[in-house]
Amino acid sequence: MEQPSPARGTPLYDAAALRGVETQAAGDDGFALMAKAGQAAWRELLRHWPDAQTLVVVCGPGNNGGDGYVLARHAHASGRTVRVLRLATHAPKTPLARRACDEYEAAGGVVVEFGGTVGHPDVIVDAVFGIGLSRAADGAAAELFAAIAASGRPVLSLDVPSGVDADHGRVPGAAIVATRTLQFIAPHAGLATGAALEHVGRLSLATLDLPAHLRDAMAVVATRFDADDLSAMFAPRPRNTHKGASGRVLCIGGDSGKGGAVMLAAEAALRSGAGLVAVATQPLHVAPLLARCPEAMPVGITSARQLDPMLDTADVVAIGPGLGQGDWGRTLFERALSRGKPLVLDADALNLLAASARLPSHDDILTPHPGEAARLLGISVAEVQANRYAAARLLCQAMGCVVVLKGAGTLVAAPDTTPRVVSAGNPGMAVGGMGDVLTGCIAALRAQGRDAFDAATTGALLHAVAGDDAAGEGGERGLLPSDLLPHLRRRANGTTPGGAR
Repeated sequence: MEQPSPARGTPLYDAAALRGVETQAAGDDGFALMAKAGQAAWRELLRHWPDAQTLVVVCGPGNNGGDGYVLARHAHASGRTVRVLRLATHAPKTPLARRACDEYEAAGGVVVEFGGTVGHPDVIVDAVFGIGLSRAADGAAAELFAAIAASGRPVLSLDVPSGVDADHGRVPGAAIVATRTLQFIAPHAGLATGAALEHVGRLSLATLDLPAHLRDAMAVVATRFDADDLSAMFAPRPRNTHKGASGRVLCIGGDSGKGGAVMLAAEAALRSGAGLVAVATQPLHVAPLLARCPEAMPVGITSARQLDPMLDTADVVAIGPGLGQGDWGRTLFERALSRGKPLVLDADALNLLAASARLPSHDDILTPHPGEAARLLGISVAEVQANRYAAARLLCQAMGCVVVLKGAGTLVAAPDTTPRVVSAGNPGMAVGGMGDVLTGCIAALRAQGRDAFDAATTGALLHAVAGDDAAGEGGERGLLPSDLLPHLRRRANGTTPGGAR
């Protein structure tokens, strides 16, 4: 079996860790850290909007607002036309924010109260709430956010788009939709998944010269993986590799009218490097599947007993794509679970699992979308999406195995392990069959010798990056699951769309 390279990724943190290290870093002079944040934000604005001459900086009452006042002072000193805009109730309330405001006004800066419009500046800076808000914004703030959106102007959010929960990725009410977000000190876990992704725009980071010992002491709550991490997760194969060493995958699914789902999973497994891929499906699908992909080995199955020899030779079983929830699918599902082979369960296998008294084994991998996760947990989809980290953690605890919670910012979680976030993928992938491809990817990597958590992480990232590569060729709308297949092979071999390694 292959020996994959260790996964690394980028650590993510919650608000408690960030506040704690901010307090330690500030020491006796908290304003020095605020000055660094405001200056870093000003440099970020200049980097991306160097020609901007008119700015509106929207400041809140706390230290995020203080960062905004510092930025506004730098912009004013540079000769830009600057207005600080704030709600009547948002005069500075912390000592640091009051000092930053006083210095801005002493330098000749202008502060005005929000009167229903923000005008048409070149850039708007959002320094309203930062990580300080985890509830829905009140009516006045919501009106302000609506006016910012109506202006159509680019927005730079400082630390967190105001109204977004920096820990969980939820957006409980009105919130800023940023063009760019500059995070301070360290990346925030909540900005990597869920509804937050509609609001953050392009993310960047200013560490504010945080001492290494403080950063190293912070508790990591998740790890982010993006396209740049992918190539290091695949090691070259030994020269004497044979097909048995690359793993045997059995794909089970494809009830009447659903043969395409299991074929997508099988092709994805082959393109992701599996040595042998068998398919257990309805007999009527065998000939079409052979015509489409002669490398796969489909067998028509009419009874659970016929499945036994295929289960005996499989290293990993991918079950669910097109399986259905009728008698045929249910009997194959029960047979597969009873044999103790490592499983990747998706689609109808998850629905059957939700209705079953059975539990998967610790070696299994579940790949639910939010609706399937909600059924498994007995809660609503809204509750899953309100805290995707918690939902993934609860699923791991309930099922005792690895869980891939699909969606924007896919989460990969395992019991008693720091969760991982996939920072890749695009809206074009929201089409039937994409999950079947993901199932094949993960099953192939599991069969090649990776443990369940690593196979799930690498497979989810490979799938998402291949989706981005395919979208880059012709756009997101109209993207098909089969469009990913050639990109799976390329990325699994460490090459980019242009052929570079």
